[in-house]
Amino acid sequence: MSPFAVKAIQLLLSLSILIVLHELGHFIPAKIFKVRVEKFFLFFDVKFALWRKKIGETVYGIGWLPLGGYVKLSGMIDESMDKEQMAGPPQPWEFRSKPAWQRLIIMLGGVTVNIIVGFVIYIAIIGSYGRDIVTPEDMPRGFSVDQEFQEMGFRDGDLILQVNGKDFPNMTDINKYLFLRDVQTITVRHADQSQETISIPDDIGTFMFENDVQRPFDRLRNPIIDTVLSDFPAASAGMKKGDSIISFNGQPIEHWHEFKRKLSENANLDNDIVYYRNGRIDSLTVKPNEDGLIGANNYGKELVGKVTHVNYTFGESITEGVSYGYNILKDYVKQFKYVFTKKGATQVGGFGAIGNLFPATWNWLNFWQTTALISIILAFMNVLPIPALDGGHVMFLLYEMVTGRKPHDKFMEYAQMIGFFLLIALVLFANGNDIYRAIFDK
Repeated sequence: MSPFAVKAIQLLLSLSILIVLHELGHFIPAKIFKVRVEKFFLFFDVKFALWRKKIGETVYGIGWLPLGGYVKLSGMIDESMDKEQMAGPPQPWEFRSKPAWQRLIIMLGGVTVNIIVGFVIYIAIIGSYGRDIVTPEDMPRGFSVDQEFQEMGFRDGDLILQVNGKDFPNMTDINKYLFLRDVQTITVRHADQSQETISIPDDIGTFMFENDVQRPFDRLRNPIIDTVLSDFPAASAGMKKGDSIISFNGQPIEHWHEFKRKLSENANLDNDIVYYRNGRIDSLTVKPNEDGLIGANNYGKELVGKVTHVNYTFGESITEGVSYGYNILKDYVKQFKYVFTKKGATQVGGFGAIGNLFPATWNWLNFWQTTALISIILAFMNVLPIPALDGGHVMFLLYEMVTGRKPHDKFMEYAQMIGFFLLIALVLFANGNDIYRAIFDK
């Protein structure tokens, strides 16, 4: 099966699970408060449905348009825009007849379920598999450090000891902390064993985003080629997967970041590279293309050091899982601000971007990790105060509870239509970005 098909199946399965559970979050409290549920659908049934069956007063079905799902509640202005029903007098079984607090619980049910599902999955993963962390002892040679961060005082070979004065147990979390958390100081141990506490600028996350410094601290990697792209200078020069770089223009190379920097510094030159292959030492000459690339990469399969596996008891897995899920949600909310920048808007993705979160080969651990992430993202996106989303209904309900006045039905109809068109525009824009990247980012 092709990698595309594997990703597509995982995406469809994950979204199906999450949509059904989300809609159950609305369905169950609606039933508890005796609101009639007319329809319960996975995916949208525009014009027709792939399957439908009426059980009791509710029609259950599967639509053909995989953009979400819905429950249709009697007496509610929603995406169905059922104006005839709203024109009649309120009935006891209708949504609009219930107290505001009951309607609020019904509307928050889907978001609540998505958060709980994400947390439960993380608890189960941590309890079943434990976690891999990288301690300072696992990285005896430290990090390679981006040039921009070296100007702040960091050096190649640094190890992170403390962040904001507290011990930092997992080295690989440092980039995420810098980008999304409130990091004021970092205490490092340099390669010469001296220690230093370095102050971090308040706008470090924005700096990283605007300057495309995604991994200022990168684990050291052995200088071994794991990918050679065709139609690039490396392939033309004879470089092959598995080649181990020994020297660059006569200067010894010990780690991959040294090789990358030398290439960058000599982008317009013919460069002599000595390498080891199949028991022999040989050399070749390569000149980067007009973009400064040679088409030879190391994607992290030759990491220097090791990892430490940590197992958790049942009680510890609950604490760790909830904490992990909470931090995922908090980090996503914090990075959402970048969407409203020019650069951030170009990085918004649709189904293609979501599908690429899944691995190209089936792996249940990765599937559930990605499903938990998507569940928490869906919870946040659905609670945004946009008409047609749960958050829009919650916003109007809170207005009603504070003022004691319901928004007029006509106003709700217009708000629903505006919100629907905004969502369609966002979906088109996000998936348009996916198509653009698929065509031009090669």
